[in-house]
Amino acid sequence: MATTIPLRGARRPPVHLIDSECDMLVDLALQIEGRSPAVAAMLLSEIERAETHSIDALPAGTVTIGSEVDFLDESTHRLRTVTLVMPGEADIEAGRVSVLTPVGAGLIGLREGQTIDWPDRDGQPHRLRILGVRRPE
Repeated sequence: MATTIPLRGARRPPVHLIDSECDMLVDLALQIEGRSPAVAAMLLSEIERAETHSIDALPAGTVTIGSEVDFLDESTHRLRTVTLVMPGEADIEAGRVSVLTPVGAGLIGLREGQTIDWPDRDGQPHRLRILGVRRPE
């Protein structure tokens, strides 16, 4: 799998993360560095540029672990609804996407209405537009 890091210098939308999830996400990314260095680098890059918030101060419509996300892949015109989950809870058939996949690393921290150019598992670029976010209660 030839996943690449999004182009350096390419404009990417702001990322917002829950402060209590940041260390966990860093640990997860570091755990997979040997097996999936590109995905680990993509996730670490997003974490590094993220603005962190307490859960109560997180902007509305932000994708977090456990969020159900409606997004449009503008490259393929495919509308998808997924739930962003921890790796052990992933089940692609049930629409449960791990944060340690390229699409999961691209979605975490984005907000409704934002668009990001992001590679798939094969390194092919896709433009993902967040249409809706339902965070867990």
